[in-house]
Amino acid sequence: MSTPNTTETRTEHDSMGELQVPAWALWGAQTQRAVQNFPISGLTVPRAFIRALGLIKGAAAAVNEQLGELDAERSAAIQAAAQRVAEGEFDAHFPIDIFQTGSGTSSNMNANEVIARVATTDGGVTVHPNDHVNMGQSSNDVIPTAIQVSACLVASEELLPAMKHLRGVIDTKARELENVVKTGRTHLMDAMPVTFGQELGAWSSQVDSGIKRIKSALKRVRELPQGGTAVGTGINAHPDFGPLVARALRDGTDFRFKSAGDYFEGISSQDAAVELSGQLKTYACSLMKVANDLRLMNSGPLAGIGDIELPALQPGSSIMPGKVNPVIPEATCMVCAQVIGNDAAITVGGQAGNFQLNVMLPMVAFNLLQSLEILANTSRVLADSAIAGFKVRTDRVAEALDRNPILVTALNPVIGYELGAATAKQAYKEGRPILEVALETTDLGEDKLKELLDPLALTQGGIKA
Repeated sequence: MSTPNTTETRTEHDSMGELQVPAWALWGAQTQRAVQNFPISGLTVPRAFIRALGLIKGAAAAVNEQLGELDAERSAAIQAAAQRVAEGEFDAHFPIDIFQTGSGTSSNMNANEVIARVATTDGGVTVHPNDHVNMGQSSNDVIPTAIQVSACLVASEELLPAMKHLRGVIDTKARELENVVKTGRTHLMDAMPVTFGQELGAWSSQVDSGIKRIKSALKRVRELPQGGTAVGTGINAHPDFGPLVARALRDGTDFRFKSAGDYFEGISSQDAAVELSGQLKTYACSLMKVANDLRLMNSGPLAGIGDIELPALQPGSSIMPGKVNPVIPEATCMVCAQVIGNDAAITVGGQAGNFQLNVMLPMVAFNLLQSLEILANTSRVLADSAIAGFKVRTDRVAEALDRNPILVTALNPVIGYELGAATAKQAYKEGRPILEVALETTDLGEDKLKELLDPLALTQGGIKA
């Protein structure tokens, strides 16, 4: 929804007095104060976070009705309005900057005010943002719960499927190239041969390990502090409110949310978010490794390694005609750098739990959700626009492999390390294949040397002398 181009206002009030709010806006006085107080970055709460706020408010209204705390008419009106918030209909009415009060009170009241106004207008019943929409709740348990709900949903609906897709694309490419041998590299220097299948198999294992790490972290993130209200004691909330809200969220999303065992922990700390962010950072490191391998293998194509040719997606230079750059791996590396930076900010934010409340919640929410979303997007792009379509430059790979003196390592058990080193150095110096030089420096016949130096056999541990 776009904001109307009008300067008309209406008068709203809160406990601090009256002020003017844009006439078209669905928010009220507390949101307006936050808009005026925090003109900082222009970054507003993410879509996923607004969705979580809507889901929480709808679940809370349903539970309050179930517990006899809220009448059926108001509950229905709140649930209907909250669902529309969750679905994104009113995103333009969530204007508050991320850098706001550290508890996220402004964003909680933003949701309360928007839902109350829509419920009152469309539901035909007066709904108060605090007394009804926020019943049994505090910003101090709503915002941490929204962080955890939104993170769980983005992870399960976007990131994990994208990671599984990437793993699948890598596995398909690995099977396609399982017997294509190339020069291995350690320290960026020629080493013993490997197959492309083995090299890509390591990438697949990295992604698979990332999936397992993130799933493990989500077990803690799904434990919601809703019900602890202001400081963890549950003041002004029914004793069954928290568990019932968790159950309602579970039923409404098919994600296995549960009520936290200790509300005090969930409100005062962000340890679960810090843990999840740390696993996202680990996955970012894995992706950066894969992306940089692709960049290096694609380098050249004449003056670099040139093992592979990535799909040509766009011109690579405004001045050098014909140049094509590895744009997808480069974009992936930038995403990974951003995620690593986000993790540093989230780590600092996690330390900001002073006594009974963490006070960097909006920043933690923004960075955590951004990391989840951009990792999901780049995983799919890397899979579909780089890995699925790259081609092996078989002539270049075979030429480098034939001239790789490090293959002499396979002869060590027969001729010894010192003669092997001398043979390798001679092959380097003269630019000749190791087989040719070994025929001169050893008493092994050509058939035996071919058997011992067979590159494909070497990728499986070699032939025993």
